[in-house]
Parts: sequence; structure tokens; C-alpha cells
Amino acid sequence: MELRPIRTESDYRAALEEIEKLFDAEINSPECDRLEILTTLVEAYEQKHYPIKPPDPIEAILYYLESRGLSARDLEASIGDREQVTAILNRQLALTLDTIRRLNKDLGISAEILIQPYSLAKTSA
Repeated sequence: MELRPIRTESDYRAALEEIEKLFDAEINSPECDRLEILTTLVEAYEQKHYPIKPPDPIEAILYYLESRGLSARDLEASIGDREQVTAILNRQLALTLDTIRRLNKDLGISAEILIQPYSLAKTSA
């Protein structure tokens, strides 16, 4: 396969096949260099044609808790009392800018993710 930009789905599939063949290439070999170039081309194509949307902010917070073995109670220092944490996680209360800043600073959750719009639970009035 000639190295060139990936413009079509066919080019993309061919590049993936080539990457699979080169996957175990020895480091610092010409094959490894080719693998690195193809990987870069595939990543550029995927970013353009298969972009990954940022996760929902509440789902990101829940994932953060689960992946670290934490509970909602661990959010109280960053969000506020138990009722506020529950209201936010149940989508009854929106994240505020101050809360986003604290979650980013205290827990390292990306502010870019936390500022994404998300829907709140509908309340019956």
C-alpha cells in the first residue's frame, strides 16, 4: 500500500488492514515507522468522519465515581450537601459554573465535558 492521505472509506479499510499486518513491527524498524504514519493518517480520518462526542456531564460524573470506587457522598466536598448532590445526579438541579470549577479542580473532571448542555428531569408542577 502506497502512503497517501485517506480520502475514502475504501482507503480507510485498506489502511486498517495494513496496520493490522504491521501491528507487531519491531521498534525503530522501517515497518514500525510505516505503522506510525498509517496510524496518524487513520486517526486524522476518524476524527473527521467518526468524531466522538463529549459525554453527558452527569454520565461523566457517575463514570468518574464508579471507576474510582467512590460514592455520591464523596461529591459533597465539591458540590455541597447531600441534597444538592442528589438533585444534581438526578438531573433536578443544573451544574453551576462554581460547581463545574470545583469538580474540575478537586476531582480532575474535564471542564470541557462538564460545561456541555444536558437535559434536566421534567418535574410535574
